[in-house]
Amino acid sequence: MRRLVDLYEELDSTTSTNAKVDALVDYFRRTPPEDAAWGLFFLTGRRIKRLVPSKALKQWARELSDTPEWLFDEAYASVGDLAEIIALLLDSAEQPQVTEELPLSRWMEERILPLGGLALPEQRERITGWWHTLPRRELFVFNKMLTGELRVGVSDTLVVRALAQYAGLPPAAVSHRLMGTWAPSRAFFEQLVAPDVSDGDRSRPYPFYLASPLEQPVESLGDRSEWMVEWKWDGIRGQLIHRQGGIYLWSRGEELVTERYPEIAKAATSLPPGTVLDGEILAYEDGRPLPFARLQRRIGRQKLTAKVLAEAPAVFMAYDLLEENGEDLRARPLRERRARLEALLRDKPQFPISPRLPADTWEELAQARRESRERNVEGFMIKRLESPYQHGRKRGDWWKWKIDPFTVDAVLLYAHPGHGKRAALYTDYTFAVWKGEELLPVAKAYSGLTDEEIARLDRWIRAHTKEKFGPVRSVEPAQVFELHFEGIAASPRHKSGVALRFPRIARWRSDKKPKDADSLDQLKELIHAPT
Repeated sequence: MRRLVDLYEELDSTTSTNAKVDALVDYFRRTPPEDAAWGLFFLTGRRIKRLVPSKALKQWARELSDTPEWLFDEAYASVGDLAEIIALLLDSAEQPQVTEELPLSRWMEERILPLGGLALPEQRERITGWWHTLPRRELFVFNKMLTGELRVGVSDTLVVRALAQYAGLPPAAVSHRLMGTWAPSRAFFEQLVAPDVSDGDRSRPYPFYLASPLEQPVESLGDRSEWMVEWKWDGIRGQLIHRQGGIYLWSRGEELVTERYPEIAKAATSLPPGTVLDGEILAYEDGRPLPFARLQRRIGRQKLTAKVLAEAPAVFMAYDLLEENGEDLRARPLRERRARLEALLRDKPQFPISPRLPADTWEELAQARRESRERNVEGFMIKRLESPYQHGRKRGDWWKWKIDPFTVDAVLLYAHPGHGKRAALYTDYTFAVWKGEELLPVAKAYSGLTDEEIARLDRWIRAHTKEKFGPVRSVEPAQVFELHFEGIAASPRHKSGVALRFPRIARWRSDKKPKDADSLDQLKELIHAPT
C-alpha cells in the first residue's frame, strides 16, 4: 500500500502536468500488476461500497484517542474530512507498531472487502487493530479506502496518458479498454497494457467524444457549409451496443443502464449485430422530447412500474454511428458516419435520428436558437463534417452553443464548510427568495466565486452568524448573489415547490439589498418561460 500512499502524496504536491504523468508512469513501472490494478481503480475515480458505518468509525476513533464527543465534532467540523480527522487523532494517541508491508491487493482482497460480511464487534476488532499498525500517512489513505472516499488529484486523461506511455500504446486504445465495468486484478491489468490483446469485449463502449463550449462568435467558425448543426438534446448521453446477441446501454458516466430503459433495449434487438450508436436517452412522446424532469422520474426509481413507464416513455435519439457490422468507424469523417447512420435507421422509426438544422447562414441559426426552450432542448451542437470521432474533450471540431442560462437574484441564508483543502472555509451555500415577507430556500450552490471572494465571504459569514447547526451556520440575510441555472421544474418534494437544475453563482451582487432579491412568484414564472 505504501507505493499508492507515496503516489498520492506526490500527485498532491505538484500542479505540473508533466510531473504528475512522470509519477504515474513510475508507479505503474514499479508496482506489481495485481497492486497496480487496484491503484488504477482508485486513480480513475472508482469507489468500493461503504462497508462500515461512519458513526461506528467516529465512535471507535473517539474511544481510542480518548477524545470527548464535543471535541471530536468540533475538530471534524474544522477539518471537514472523517478519514483525516481519525488519522490525526490516532497519530497523536499512540505510535504505530512496526509491521511487515502488505501489498495493496492483499489489503483490499484479504482485509477491507471481507469486512462487509462481518458484524460490528468483529469489524471493530479488526479495524482498530490495523489502526495501531499504520503511520498517519498510511492510516489516512486506508481510512479513505475504507469509507469509499479515496479520490486522487488527477484526471482520467492524465491516467490514460501515463498508461499509454508506460505500455507503448495509443491513448485511444487505453481509454477504450478502460471503459465500462472491470474488476481490478492482475489479469485485467496485464490485458490492459498488452500490445496484442483483443479489444473485442462485446459489452465495452467507446470513450465518449465531448463538445467544448462555444465562447467566441459563431461566425468565427467560418463557412457554414463545413458544419453540421443539431439541437442539443436535454437527456442522458449514452451508447447503445448490439454485439454477439447482447444488448448494452451505457451512460456517459460509464454506468450500465440497460435495465432502466427496457423499451430501448427491446428496440435494439432490431439493430444488426456489431452496431454501436452514440446518442441521447430522452423522455419522448408524440414525436417530440419531453422536459428532462420527466426523465428524472425514472432515474431515481428502484422499481419501474407501468405507471412510471407510461409517464416518462423513453427513446434513444441517435446522432452518430461508431460501429457497423463490427467495424470501428470512429476514424472516418462525420459526413460518412452520418450517411451510414441514416441508411441504417431509415426503416427503424423506433430510433429517431437527431435532425440536421437546414439553415444556410449563422444568422438564421441564431434566430432558430431562440426556439430552444419551447422545444425542450439546450441550444445547438455544431460539428465539423470532416471530423473523426475522437475521445475526451478535444477542441476544434465539436462545439456546444447553449442557450443563455436562467438567472435569479437570491439571498444567502446558510453556509456549510467545504471539503479537502477547503474544509476550513465556508464554501457551500444555501440561497433563498422572497415568499411574501419570508425568505424561502430554493437552491444550494458552491461554485462560481474566486478564491479571494470565498475568503472574503468566509470572514463575513463568521462575523455575521446567527445560529449554528453542527457545521452549518445560519447567517444574517444581507448578501445577495446572482445565480445561474439551466432549468426549472415544479417539485412537490421541495418546500419552495420548485427545483433548479445545475445552480451556480454568477456574481456577488454587493450593489443590491436583500429587498431587491427576486420572489418565488417570479421564479415560478420561468417554468414555462420562452428562450
